[in-house]
Amino acid sequence: MPHARPHPMRSLFILSLSALAFALAQTTLIPALTELANSLHTDASGVAWTVTGYLLSAAVCTPVFGRLGDMFGKRRLLVVALALFAAGSVVSALGTGLEVVVLGRVLQGAGGGIFPLCFGIIRDEFPREKVASSIGLISATFGIGGGAGLILGGVITDHASYHWIFWLGAITAVFAAVMVELFVPESPVRTPGRVDVRGALLLAVGLAAPLLAISRANEWGWLDGRTLGLFAFGVVVLAGWVVLQRRTEEPLVDIETLLKPPVLMTNLATLLVGFGMFGSFILIPQLVEAPESTGYGFGLSATGAGLLMLPGALVMLVAGPLSGVLGTRHGSRLPLALGGAITSFGLLMMALAHGSQGLMVAWNIVMSIGIGLAFAAMPNLIMEAVPPEETGQATGVNTLVRSVGASLGSQVSAAVLAASVVGAGLPTDRGYTAAFLVGSGVALAAAIVATLIPSRSGRMAAQPAPATQTA
Repeated sequence: MPHARPHPMRSLFILSLSALAFALAQTTLIPALTELANSLHTDASGVAWTVTGYLLSAAVCTPVFGRLGDMFGKRRLLVVALALFAAGSVVSALGTGLEVVVLGRVLQGAGGGIFPLCFGIIRDEFPREKVASSIGLISATFGIGGGAGLILGGVITDHASYHWIFWLGAITAVFAAVMVELFVPESPVRTPGRVDVRGALLLAVGLAAPLLAISRANEWGWLDGRTLGLFAFGVVVLAGWVVLQRRTEEPLVDIETLLKPPVLMTNLATLLVGFGMFGSFILIPQLVEAPESTGYGFGLSATGAGLLMLPGALVMLVAGPLSGVLGTRHGSRLPLALGGAITSFGLLMMALAHGSQGLMVAWNIVMSIGIGLAFAAMPNLIMEAVPPEETGQATGVNTLVRSVGASLGSQVSAAVLAASVVGAGLPTDRGYTAAFLVGSGVALAAAIVATLIPSRSGRMAAQPAPATQTA
């Protein structure tokens, strides 16, 4: 007789908490970067490593943890990822020098595997009719956490110190790890094999170069030889990595799976939506915190800027599961295309009409609905296109692509603003308009790409039916 399985809603709550711990860490530090630079006696270039190190670690560890979860058990690796994230948070919280804080951020980035592991557990454990909406909620947590992280980071920056940002991450991750260990069952789907260490190291080098270029591009210049050289080096290394993966018997990532049209097009749309979302996360706080004397700013504090963005974060809680329902009925490319279009419209209206706080709240809600729909559809599209044993690595790569898009969106938006800075050291209203228009165009491109994804009518690849659930 099969073992009784826990009710999926309990597992979903715990997995959402796990995902939220990592999602918050993406942005909580952004409002505190100036204080962090002063406290660590470094400049903007130095403190940028706290972001670059985190993104690089997350980019490499996400597919690695997805692969390890497929091999050794997704719950087991989820607890490990949360433990590493918590350890990194503690290291950064205790750190008083740049090197120690960056080391902690690198350990935090290892928690990037949390998302693909959560997706895999849901696919293996939940009833089929609940898979799409549950994945939608977890995916929406990525956007919710990004927005909420700005709010919490602003409040903590205004009223405490950056140390408490890391302590918050540590407490959340430890609690989530204990809950996962005690109450989430181990997934039965395994893929025996070995870890492609050589492929992981080459991937790390290939991603490190362009991510470093992105993080320093505003300082060096986007057409500077160092920036272009790092991009070129990264492309060459990643091309070599693809060749190596195709020749490796048990690769880190199955390249043929990534080249399937549904997977390839979904990852491209993911890159573009991630660009638009994180571009707005950079633009909105800066605009509303600008002095009223600029003619466009509202002079809000970091806390006030976070509260202005709060309604947008909350609507993602509804948009994520709704995306899953739409995907189950009509195929997941519909909510992805619809989400990209709605996001584009919200950013377009921010560009054209940002003259009051009420308008900014309204357009941020519109944009957030679009992001919630789109982000929730992405992993469902991936999981519709791959067999269960490849869920971890495929969704891991999708999460990696989303992080790269976020890095591009943040830096390009910052570069557009920097190009419009006037004598007072502040961007012009025209600069914000241009930056929002760039984000709108990229999000519209994501919507167009989504319509080109081959439809599978919301069907997941074959998977074992979960055992009987208990309350």
